[in-house]
Amino acid sequence: MTAPIPVGIAGLGTAFPEGVLTAAELAERSGIPEEVVREKMGLVEKRVGGPDEQVSDLAARAARAALDDAGRRLGRPVEPDEVDAVVYFGSPHKDYPVWLAAPRVQHLLGVEGAFAFEVASVSAGAPVALRVAADMMAADPALETVVITAASREASLLDYSNRSARFMFNFGDGAAAAVLRRGWSRNVILRSAFLTDGSFSEHVRVPAGGTRLPASEETVRDGLHTLDVHDLEGMKEGLDAVSMERFVGVAREALQRSERDPADLEFLATLHTKRSIFDAVLAELGLGEEGSVYLDRYGHISAVDPLVALARGEELGRLRDGMLAVALSAGTGYTWAATALQWGEEAR
Repeated sequence: MTAPIPVGIAGLGTAFPEGVLTAAELAERSGIPEEVVREKMGLVEKRVGGPDEQVSDLAARAARAALDDAGRRLGRPVEPDEVDAVVYFGSPHKDYPVWLAAPRVQHLLGVEGAFAFEVASVSAGAPVALRVAADMMAADPALETVVITAASREASLLDYSNRSARFMFNFGDGAAAAVLRRGWSRNVILRSAFLTDGSFSEHVRVPAGGTRLPASEETVRDGLHTLDVHDLEGMKEGLDAVSMERFVGVAREALQRSERDPADLEFLATLHTKRSIFDAVLAELGLGEEGSVYLDRYGHISAVDPLVALARGEELGRLRDGMLAVALSAGTGYTWAATALQWGEEAR
């Protein structure tokens, strides 16, 4: 039986806006005590974008950094004509409404021979995009190099006076990207597991601006163009009953589908959540604090988080060659997603 063609991560890159909102400043804006912001929400600070820092610009900056990193790992630059596709998997809140960021990112990168498209799974986007791109590349020999990139400016959709949206006050801005290579036997993308529960599909939303409630003078006046939660107590009660089981479940399932023992997991690249959830997920998966990176200086950057955690994990020496890792996240809607990774060359 022919062995499957590996698809590996050949480069990682991140990009962040210059603006910073500290825990003290968030506390002042929201009325939440600073101790709660730091200890319960798990936020020291987060990056916030300015008017000239668009989602497509941030995504392109991260993609350039990933291409530079791939050049270092390959020992030579990645030429523009080598890039076969650009996949944007970031926030749907972009430069313009009803608009694709991927073609602009392609243009900004100067990879004019690459086709571009988008994968939408909000905060669950990284494990999903890794799976979609890797499967396409494994199936199509013409796809040798693919850039996946995501950015978010969802912090600009927050109304800090809206108490029902307070669980989203950790939202920050930024971008991350990865360069995937067909036949690259390092940092190999293994199998994935996804679970969607559509009963949560209408809880988190921007109420106005879509077809249900088109934008108008009234919707602007009533503040209906910021993130809001419908039936906060119902959502909280429903998620509290299932979320931990589903986080851990998709991580273990991705490993089992990869023919790996979940007990061998050594690094978790996951989204920013409140500290208690982060610690509980690590404990359930048999990991200590050194087996992950807590993004308390970045906040939750939608789909971006797992790639930031992979990059920071390498920088801190927590993610090393031979390690079995999982990119794990969840997004409103609600989808839990995990993709297993064999980092470096597999230990023999």
